[in-house]
Amino acid sequence: MEQSVKPWPALWSLVIGFFMILVDATIVSVAMPAIMSSLNANITEAVWVTSAYLLAYAVPLLITGRLGDRFGPKTMYLIGLVVFTLSSIWCGMSTTIELLIFARVFQGLGASMMTPQTMAVITRTFPPDRRGTAMGLWGAVAGIASLTGPILGGLLVGVLGWQWIFFINVPIGVIAFIMAYRLVPRLSTNKRQLDMVGVVLSALGMFLLIFGIQEGESFDWGIIVGPVTVWSLVIAGVVILIGFVLWQRFNPREPLIPLGLFRDLNFSLSNIAIATMSFAVTSMALPLMLYAQAARGLEPFEAALLLIPMGVVAGGLAPVVGKLVDRTNPKYLAATGFGAMSLGLGLLGLIIEPDTPIWLLLIPTLFLGVGNACVWAPLASSATRNLPPHRAGAGSGVYNTTRQVGAVVGSAGIAAMMTARLAVYAPGVDADPEGVPEAARVGFAQAMAESLFLPAVVLLIGFGVVWFFAAPQREDAVADWESSGRRDRSVA
Repeated sequence: MEQSVKPWPALWSLVIGFFMILVDATIVSVAMPAIMSSLNANITEAVWVTSAYLLAYAVPLLITGRLGDRFGPKTMYLIGLVVFTLSSIWCGMSTTIELLIFARVFQGLGASMMTPQTMAVITRTFPPDRRGTAMGLWGAVAGIASLTGPILGGLLVGVLGWQWIFFINVPIGVIAFIMAYRLVPRLSTNKRQLDMVGVVLSALGMFLLIFGIQEGESFDWGIIVGPVTVWSLVIAGVVILIGFVLWQRFNPREPLIPLGLFRDLNFSLSNIAIATMSFAVTSMALPLMLYAQAARGLEPFEAALLLIPMGVVAGGLAPVVGKLVDRTNPKYLAATGFGAMSLGLGLLGLIIEPDTPIWLLLIPTLFLGVGNACVWAPLASSATRNLPPHRAGAGSGVYNTTRQVGAVVGSAGIAAMMTARLAVYAPGVDADPEGVPEAARVGFAQAMAESLFLPAVVLLIGFGVVWFFAAPQREDAVADWESSGRRDRSVA
């Protein structure tokens, strides 16, 4: 027996898990000093708590997106949710830094199974003329999560201990599982054979590339072990990924990534634009938080409160923007968002000093909130608008992979930028709030301020790219969606 799909209840159940993933990406940074103290870990080991998660999250996204097409997005989402929730318990119960790092790998794998399925379900259950509203909710969740993570982390660490930043995922995960099991429809699947050669090439190439970029600063972009250098890993990753693309082009069977996706101009441009946005969102937080704690002497929780205007504005505007995406050309909204984000970061770079009034610092964060609200939904809607149902998972996998690669490059880029600026304004001072002497605080603040210019400039690339979006053909798109059977139905 078949039932009509109810897209909104399905989407609400999915964004609970999506929210949990996004919060977990930011909540750990606040707890890092407590983790290091409790588990007797050094800074290199502590960095791997984040690095292991990012690697395990980013590398499989191409594959997990395709697996959603093969086995169904609901099945993959539920499996990923179970893996993520159980590994959260493992993280909280870890008694050594090695166990915690290993558990974080499984957390990342769970997140990689879940993320592409949220966009795939939106693409397959909402018609193109209503998809922007759904993506608006998706963007609102991202905005609220960016605020919730640091604040919740500060509260949990201070009151209950660092273990609870992981244990908090358990009740959320249980609720998310029950809701998704009941409300997310079982959509039709693509039974074609999985491209195993493509799986191996994409996983190996992505691992080498992301590992090289992510850990480059740790090894001073030099030798890792023996003759192996950071650059040799990056180059090897690029070469293998080129081989992967060639294999996708000439594979006589079903490829892992149908290159026909990139014939759609808006899909291709959206991938470029989301990489620049992820670069900025990932890179801007670190210099801002280090400035607040080192130059201003704020506690981690107090520093996180500086992000309140951004989170409130983003969460409030995102649903409005989502509705506008369905009524206007998304490129104007996306351009507004990129411009506002770049302006906000540029203003912060200009006004940051050790004695800058707090109220003055909050004004640019309002622009950051506008940027967050105006970018996510228009880009996601533009990327997925023309995807056929049997390619929704593959397209979502590509889009989210690009987003994660942008985040990894942003993390590496801002580390290099901060190091370079500190060498100029505060020689010999490390980017550690507890290690900054009073006499170096002015130079430290200046270095963090100028570091914010990097994401501000990168955002201008996204600003330029979105102006080339093709205007959506709304009536034709809806007709094509209906005639091609995109209105999937659940299977009893």
